[in-house]
Amino acid sequence: MTSPGELERTLRENLRGEIDFGAAARALTTMDASNYRRVPVGVVAPRDADDVAAALTVCAEAGVPVLPRGGGTSIAGQATGVGVVLDLTRHMNTLVSVDPEARTAVVHPGLVLDRLRDAVRPYGLTFGPDPSTHSRCTLGGMIGNNACGAHSVAWGTTADNVTELAVTTYGGTSHRIGTGWAGAPDGLRELITGHLGPLRTGMPPGFSRRISGYGGLDALLPEHGVQVARAFCGSEGTLGVVTEAVVRLVETPRAPVLAVLGYADESAAAEAAAGLLPHGPLTVEGMAQDLVGDAAARLPRGGAWLFVEMPDEGAARALLRAADAVDRALVTDPAEQRALWRIREDAAGTATRMPDGGMAWPGWEDCAVPPARLGAYLREFRALLAAHGLRGSPYGHFGEGCVHVRIDFDLVSAPGIARFRTFSEELADLVVAHGGSLSGEHGDGQARAELLPKMYGPDLIRLFGAYKDVWDPAGGMNPGTLVRPARLDENLRFAVLPATPFAGEIARCVGVAKCRTTDPGGASVMCPSYRVTGEERHSTRGRARLLHEMLAGEIVTDGWRSTEVAEALDLCLACKGCRSDCPVGVDMATYKAEFLHHHWAGRIRPLSHYTLGGLPDRLRLIARLRAAGAVNALARRVPVPGLDRERGGRLPELAREPFTRWWARQPGAAKGAKGASGPDRASGPGGAVTLWPDTFTQYLNPAAGRAATQVLRAAGLSVEVPTAGRVCCGLTYVSTGRLDRARTVLRRTLDTLGEPAGPVVVLEPSCAAALRADLPALLPDDPRAARLAGAVRTFAETLEEYAPAWRPPHLDRKVVGQTHCHQHAVLGDGPDRRLRERAGLTGELSGGCCGLAGNFGFEPGHHEVSVACAEEQLLPALRAAPPDALIQADGFSCRTQIAQLGGARARHLAELLAEGL
Repeated sequence: MTSPGELERTLRENLRGEIDFGAAARALTTMDASNYRRVPVGVVAPRDADDVAAALTVCAEAGVPVLPRGGGTSIAGQATGVGVVLDLTRHMNTLVSVDPEARTAVVHPGLVLDRLRDAVRPYGLTFGPDPSTHSRCTLGGMIGNNACGAHSVAWGTTADNVTELAVTTYGGTSHRIGTGWAGAPDGLRELITGHLGPLRTGMPPGFSRRISGYGGLDALLPEHGVQVARAFCGSEGTLGVVTEAVVRLVETPRAPVLAVLGYADESAAAEAAAGLLPHGPLTVEGMAQDLVGDAAARLPRGGAWLFVEMPDEGAARALLRAADAVDRALVTDPAEQRALWRIREDAAGTATRMPDGGMAWPGWEDCAVPPARLGAYLREFRALLAAHGLRGSPYGHFGEGCVHVRIDFDLVSAPGIARFRTFSEELADLVVAHGGSLSGEHGDGQARAELLPKMYGPDLIRLFGAYKDVWDPAGGMNPGTLVRPARLDENLRFAVLPATPFAGEIARCVGVAKCRTTDPGGASVMCPSYRVTGEERHSTRGRARLLHEMLAGEIVTDGWRSTEVAEALDLCLACKGCRSDCPVGVDMATYKAEFLHHHWAGRIRPLSHYTLGGLPDRLRLIARLRAAGAVNALARRVPVPGLDRERGGRLPELAREPFTRWWARQPGAAKGAKGASGPDRASGPGGAVTLWPDTFTQYLNPAAGRAATQVLRAAGLSVEVPTAGRVCCGLTYVSTGRLDRARTVLRRTLDTLGEPAGPVVVLEPSCAAALRADLPALLPDDPRAARLAGAVRTFAETLEEYAPAWRPPHLDRKVVGQTHCHQHAVLGDGPDRRLRERAGLTGELSGGCCGLAGNFGFEPGHHEVSVACAEEQLLPALRAAPPDALIQADGFSCRTQIAQLGGARARHLAELLAEGL
């Protein structure tokens, strides 16, 4: 076999696309969304079909396997391989053409499904199959898995919606296949005509979700029209590489309506699903209480639910009358429908978290049985789980008998892995006994291919092998998948990780890749740097993969000093969007802080870590020396070392009078216990609150503190402010990875503050988030940390909880601006929305991230990404706002970004309300 170095040189000589055999590229593609890990030789991003042919020719001559890969979200392990990975998303991601009259589109394999749907929406069309990963799954990946999604009840699987495929095989030969034998590889027709009997009588009874193995092989029978392209779908990259596809489009219902039906339990919902099919539903999705959790409050009464989408309101009402449900609801508002569907779409991630905080894993993600058998199957499935001491929360496409579930397997210890194997074998027997398919839409990969003989028998398994050999006689396409497969209990990704808490956190990333969405719309924040660069290493998943490989030490070999990991994390804004938006709660900001803590241990850090990370200490010293004016004047002439020159190399202007100095001058302010000062407590009928003098309010924007004081007093609350000693949330030390220093600062803060009287009002969202989340995590053994974290309230939360009868001034103005990303991720903005509504502030604040993100936008080399993040939602919203609109941004970073890039003055909500008093 050719050496990796020689292979890389030959590929570079013959391809125009990118070739990367470096550690980072390989580390990013060791895993998909499954339990498996295999290390590739290198990664190739072909520019077009000619590049694909060249790569397959070179690799075949070198004897190196090839794995085509789209979004890399395959759940069964088929997107992992040991050879050359073809990344088809980088360049081969275009919509070639649309024919609205014929209702077809020509697509390249790396095109994301949502981009196709967006392009054909103006014609009233869509692509029928719609997996929950529609924002990042690619058409090539859907063809490889024969993906289905929620609407397959109405529109079928991907195979049902593909008419032609351009395929290049290992060695570089191109084929154009559709219906009939034209374009098929030599020997395929003879193979099929020689095995008509087994294909006609040996295949399991057909139903819509028989996806496992080469389950569409009987499409090649003459009575089925010799559908070569259809049979190719679901081959999981084992036959060739799709370089172009002609797909069918369907008409989009003009006003679909969602009927939500509540049932006593999961079995009742499952047994009811098949009976709804004669009503012509577009979807019939099922889930039970153990998955829905607190969201059940938004649903009809019951312990399990069916989400049934109907083409119009009349059909939906007829369904409701016919359904034998405990309770029911009709949802016509599109926004409310989307909110409910998000519960279902995030299930692939939320199902990985058990109620006690444990993790559950894929492996038996999408078995399917005929819909009429679903109720009985689920009862036996639950019993099998209990017999093995396992837990999982089934949900999925009940209208087609397809069940998704993640199970709390122990995939680390030898006994746990043995139980995984035994359970898998017994579950395969159960599925087959009900006439089902081991895979109902995600493919078999490594998780189930070993068990296919239970479903198909030895004769058909031999035919599957012969079918692969016709297409791929050298066996170079994704070996070990479907035919002559790897064992289901080898190549497990957890085996390479050390037994440490940090490794356990990194393993949380299951690779569903919600962070790879490129749509900045809506309330989602994750992942701003990926949306700007489009590079996998800048996604939350990509960074988690690099950290995984750093801990494994096989590819990334220099541990915490890894330059590959450092470079990937450099563009992480630490926005914490992934903490809330990632279905499994990956918190890359926290992981970045931990990495930086180790990476720079015992070394001189970048200058920005001292300039920005030590900002509270420096601003405190300047205030003590009363040198703000002199520092401001000097900064206007001399750039501050360690700051980005494209921002002028200077920080925002310092306030002449810090907030606490202003506070100390107020009438009636007197020193209280532990350094708190304030007016007589009796002056506030609503009780006392502690107003936290965060660094940004204290030294950079005291106006927000003064305004908050005025509003809180107007609401009947007495205000106290810690003035003696130093209190700080430690945010800047955490964000630069100076965790030991952060712990010292936080202990000092707890000593200074003592037990706060009532709620602690924190005006700066990032500081509130740090106190609520980072403080107890950094000082888990100090009970004072948990108490302070529990006392923290935002400005709006305080007014809602402690002054509920207060009526804010009615401003009657349009408002635009930015919801701070840390507030979105950690604190929530429900009270803020309600307070704005009561104050007559109309409109919505922008989602996403402003791009400044604390120290990120001030650090050298980040300016371009920082501006691009702002251009996603924030700056367009400001430009589109009416001239008299108020601009709100509670985060100091957001206000600074708006001032520097938008040329406008934004204010804290407290300032807007204070002006209206």
